[in-house]
Amino acid sequence: MSKDKLVIFDTTLRDGEQSPGASMDKEEKLEIAQQLEKMKVDVIEAGFAVASPGDFEAVKLVADNIKDSTICSLSRAVDKDIEVAGEALKGANSGRIHTFIATSPLHMKHKLQMEPEAVIEQAVKSVRLARNLCEDVEFSCEDAGRSDLDFMCEIVEKVIDAGARTINIPDTVGYNMPEQYANTIQQLIERIPNSDKAIFSVHCHNDLGLAVANSLAAVQKGARQVECTINGLGERAGNASLEEVIMAIKTRPDFFDVDVDIDTRHIVPTSQLVSKITGFAVQPNKAIVGDNAFAHESGIHQDGVLKNRETYEIMRAEDVGWANNRMVLGKHSGRNAFKSHLAGLGIQFDNNDELKEAFVAFKKLADQKHDILDEDLLSLIKR
Repeated sequence: MSKDKLVIFDTTLRDGEQSPGASMDKEEKLEIAQQLEKMKVDVIEAGFAVASPGDFEAVKLVADNIKDSTICSLSRAVDKDIEVAGEALKGANSGRIHTFIATSPLHMKHKLQMEPEAVIEQAVKSVRLARNLCEDVEFSCEDAGRSDLDFMCEIVEKVIDAGARTINIPDTVGYNMPEQYANTIQQLIERIPNSDKAIFSVHCHNDLGLAVANSLAAVQKGARQVECTINGLGERAGNASLEEVIMAIKTRPDFFDVDVDIDTRHIVPTSQLVSKITGFAVQPNKAIVGDNAFAHESGIHQDGVLKNRETYEIMRAEDVGWANNRMVLGKHSGRNAFKSHLAGLGIQFDNNDELKEAFVAFKKLADQKHDILDEDLLSLIKR
């Protein structure tokens, strides 16, 4: 039985850039976009075209040069924003205008200072304008995670009628719990009469560390687009991490009834490129792309992996772009890993007594020095 396609929408160049200090120039954005295209990302949100002349030029540059991914520009539900987005996307092989307006009582009252009826009217008007400029239109209910469900049903039904073909339900402030968020997606799909005419999308923030969990829970209830970023970049605590979402889907085909078209071998190179350009280091224990994601120091773990990789690894390092997994020699390492590593350096032991003596010396050194280099091992054996 064939599975539904899950659309991967990368917003590293837009929401990721909103991480304080993560600004990118247009050439850097294009370089990242080209890497995302290699990865076969479906939609690349290249920026917020109306935000500045530089952002407009960046969206235009990406739209003019990327041919295999859909290029998207964000816009508020404001005529000028939408018109500028449409202009920036003119050269795109496949373009999308992504327009949004806040739908939570808190945002409507204090930020927009608009009545709910006026918000619906503005949303519909904006989607119609966007649809006249671009065939592919996405609409977002900003702060959907704290919005009234009945109100969202009403506004979403009307923007679908107006021409929106992707409906994004963002947990803008990372407030929702997975079960709660998934239920919202399910209720919207079931209650909105014309929901079958649109793809429902999720865009989760990580304020409580639940962005990936919320996104995946929503996929289980019918969401068919996930908005995410490389390395989980984004406002405040960041967005759902693209690499974690993708590898969860790939690693657990028994659990998810969707698949992605992503070439996972480009995940690590893309992560490293984004880290280099933004200056945001990836934490060593970050899932998938951290330096320690496929590294083993515990002797018990090392022995297991050397006998059968699957004892402690649920993914292959090579499948996400690492050269291989890594055995780290330290004070927790076991004799099997020590012997295997030295064999890789061309060192063989004539008998177990020689191995035991060398291993004891190694353990003493490991108690004194955190990073054991190959030079240290070779020097140790010579003594």
